[in-house]
Amino acid sequence: MESIKDKVAIIGMGCTKFGERWDAGLDDLAIEAAYEAYEDAGIGPNDIQACWYGSVTQPMVGIGCTHLAGPLKLHGIPMTRVENWCTTGHEALRNACFGVACGMYDMVLALGVEKLKDTGFPGLGAGRGMSPVLEARRTAPGSFGMIATRYFYAYGLSPQEGKRVIGKIAVKNHHNGTLNPKAQFGITIADWMKKRVASAEKKGKPIPTWKDEWDFLHDDRANPMIAWPLRLFDCSPITDGAAAVLLVAEEIAHNFTGSPIHIIGSGQASDYALHDRKDLTSIGAARLAGQSAYEMAGVKPDQIQLAEVHDCFTIAEIVAIEDLGFFKPGEGHRMAEEGVTALNGSRPINSSGGLKSKGHPVGASGVGQSVEIWKQMRGEAGERQVPGDLSLALTHNVGATGQTCVVHIYERRA
Repeated sequence: MESIKDKVAIIGMGCTKFGERWDAGLDDLAIEAAYEAYEDAGIGPNDIQACWYGSVTQPMVGIGCTHLAGPLKLHGIPMTRVENWCTTGHEALRNACFGVACGMYDMVLALGVEKLKDTGFPGLGAGRGMSPVLEARRTAPGSFGMIATRYFYAYGLSPQEGKRVIGKIAVKNHHNGTLNPKAQFGITIADWMKKRVASAEKKGKPIPTWKDEWDFLHDDRANPMIAWPLRLFDCSPITDGAAAVLLVAEEIAHNFTGSPIHIIGSGQASDYALHDRKDLTSIGAARLAGQSAYEMAGVKPDQIQLAEVHDCFTIAEIVAIEDLGFFKPGEGHRMAEEGVTALNGSRPINSSGGLKSKGHPVGASGVGQSVEIWKQMRGEAGERQVPGDLSLALTHNVGATGQTCVVHIYERRA
């Protein structure tokens, strides 16, 4: 397989605020992200030679890809919509990389945009309307609940121990999200508790008596069960948002920025439906996509210093960090408990807040992960900046219940 290593560089990024964007339509979000990327790179829409963009629900609201050519001022160039479940944004980025790596284009735009709150999209757990019903009428929370249950059993975790571990993921990612101005939930679990107490006092209702975050997270009224053992705070939200990446041929990258970020590895793989897999504690597509990306980049998992992984549910982060080879099977939960994956840990995971806190605008989620890597590797992440010299990083984006996965590896060069 041909490699994209030493062929593709990022020169600019843009990202909207993720969340319930009642103030903006699909066009507005796309413009906001794309023009932030243009400004970041010091270029204009006339410099773009091709565009790949991802959106999952766009056809459902009667809009085709040619509609965005107008708002983005991209008339007259190739523009292709990409869709592959939750990996949609990363698939757009991957295709854009190929467009540059093969020598056909010198500068392209990869864009992910999603408007979910206004479209009637009820979420992956509802199993009705636009929400995809997965595998024998099993919803996404139901499927990942099965993965969590099996993981607990396989690695000797009692239900209480297992639920505490995934709760730790929620607490960590909400903490990281408070440091990210683009995150949907910029609030810690502890502060969420305080808001609930204040609201009860104001309304004259009984005051909750939670001792700590764990009391709160195991309160059936405050944090209801969605699909055992996953509760509300184990699930990513419904989100509007957009993110954009500008890619150029590597040899011209320094014409636009003194600190480009190079994409040196890319892998994509597919897997069986959940009910046909031999092992529910791992996602085969993620393992294979990761292996392909590592091989292309010529690096090993222990060299990756920072990663954004697909935490659509808290258990998914634990499975991901094992599938990617950061930790051995069955060790991920212990690493999370010990703080190894925290912002100040030796292997920070989801410094942006992840899908759990930053938000999950499905078609834009993967590109949004790349934006976080861009900021971290350039030392522009503000309060959530991971310390040290970050030269290698990774993004991991899973679709459906693991039927597809895309992994990218990024390098910053001195």
